[in-house]
Amino acid sequence: MSLAPSLAVPRSRFNTLPFAIGLFCLLWSYAFVAGKIGVTHCPPLILLAARFSLAGILILGATLIRGDDWSLSWRDAAIFAVLGIANNALYLGLGYTGLQSISAGLGGLIVSANPVFTAGFAALLLGEGMTWRKAGGLLLGIVGVTLIVWHRLSVGTDSLHGIMFTLASLASLVAGTILFKLLAPRGSLWIGNGVQNLAAGVVLTPVALTFADVHAIDFTPGLIGAFAFLVLGGSILAYWLWFHLLKVCGATAASAYHFLMPPLGMLFAYLVLAEHVEARDLLGIIPVALGIYLVTRPAAKPVS
Repeated sequence: MSLAPSLAVPRSRFNTLPFAIGLFCLLWSYAFVAGKIGVTHCPPLILLAARFSLAGILILGATLIRGDDWSLSWRDAAIFAVLGIANNALYLGLGYTGLQSISAGLGGLIVSANPVFTAGFAALLLGEGMTWRKAGGLLLGIVGVTLIVWHRLSVGTDSLHGIMFTLASLASLVAGTILFKLLAPRGSLWIGNGVQNLAAGVVLTPVALTFADVHAIDFTPGLIGAFAFLVLGGSILAYWLWFHLLKVCGATAASAYHFLMPPLGMLFAYLVLAEHVEARDLLGIIPVALGIYLVTRPAAKPVS
C-alpha cells in the first residue's frame, strides 16, 4: 500500500521500515507536547474537532484534486469511520481532557502501556502467538515504564482526575488497534485515514459546540504552531504510519514501539515545556529498549 505521491519514499534507496518506525515514534511522542500546548490555549474538544475536520478535508480534498480512484468499499469506509471514533474522537478526546491536569510526560507514559494490553487481546482474538521471548520483552517494557511512572508520581504534580481520563484514552486506543486488525479494512490507507479523521470531526463538532466555550480560545503563535503540527504531523502522517506499521508488523510488534514514548515524550516535554525530568526517569530506557528488541525480533527459523 503506497502513501500519497507527495509523501512517498522510493523503496530502492533504502529499507523504509526503520525510517517509518523512527518517524512514527518521533511524531507520536511530540504530539503529547503539542497537545499540551494546544489545550493550554484552547478547549480540548474544540481543538480536536477542528484538527480532525481539517485533516480529513485536506486528505480527501487532495485525493479528489489529484483524481485518485476511491479504493474503499462501503464496508471499508464504514470500518474506517468506526476506527475514527475509537482511535481519534474517544482516544484523543479523553486524552486531551486528561492533559489539562497532568503533564505531557505522564500522558505519554500511560498511553505507552498500549503494548501490554494489545498483546494480550491480540493473542486471544487475532491468533498472534505469545512466546516466552515476547512475554519477557513485554515484561521488561512494563518494568521500564513502571520505573518512570513511580518516580513521576512521587513528584506529586499530576492529578488523579487527569490520570483517569488518560486511562480511558488508553482503553480506546487498544480497542481501536484490535478492531483494525480484526476487521482488516482493505483499500488505500491514505483515503481511509481521511475518512477516519472526517468521521471523528463530525462526531466531535456538535459535542464541542455544546459543552466547550469558543470564547476561551486564546490565539497565540504557540497554539497556531501546535495546531499545524497536530493536523499535518499527527492526524495525517503519524496515523498513516501507525496503520502501515500495524499491517506490516502485526498488532503486538507495532504496539511495542509505544514503549519508546515515555523517554521521548519526557525529553520533548523537558526541551519545549521545561517539565521536570531527573536522571532516574531515564533509567527505564534500558529495559524498554531491550523489551522492544525481544518483542519485535524475528523468530529464529528452524534448521531443516
